[in-house]
Amino acid sequence: MPLIECTLIKGYEKYTRQLLNERLTDAACSVIGAKSDFVIVTIKEVESENYMRGRSIKTPAAAPKQADHIIRSFLTAMEDRDLELAKTFLADHFKMTFPGNTSLSTLEDLIAWAQTRYKFVKKDIEDISLSFNELITTGYCHGTLYGEWIDGKTFENIRFIDRFEITPDGITKQDVWNDMALYMPNA
Repeated sequence: MPLIECTLIKGYEKYTRQLLNERLTDAACSVIGAKSDFVIVTIKEVESENYMRGRSIKTPAAAPKQADHIIRSFLTAMEDRDLELAKTFLADHFKMTFPGNTSLSTLEDLIAWAQTRYKFVKKDIEDISLSFNELITTGYCHGTLYGEWIDGKTFENIRFIDRFEITPDGITKQDVWNDMALYMPNA
């Protein structure tokens, strides 16, 4: 039964501490094979005046926005065609790849490319799964698409998977897989 003790500067929000507990539990489960019911995680909080690094008293930094929140917010902004908001979630060197190996690097290019395929598309997200490697988070978002083709006919229940790479600078990569080509009129 693993016991993981973590010491933090006092001041992190309850949500941040809860998320840290969950992710430490998940790490122990994946590395040593323990069931989550047998993993104990404790957080000890130290007053900032009792926490020093480099001969300087420290206070907690703000926790970053979590990758699942970034993914949902970006996709919602794209559905709403709020490109200015959507751009705030992107790193400068953002790249997206769509079925057929179509690579784009700007949201304006994506809109122009999409206009030849459909009037609009929206996503019913079923799940977002995250994995972590130092400061890079990989997120897999999957569910179904619905929308309207160029000819005015509607579509729904088309499977999709989006794979995102997220760094502290924002989303650097989005790879898209879906079954739209199987359902497109005149395909």
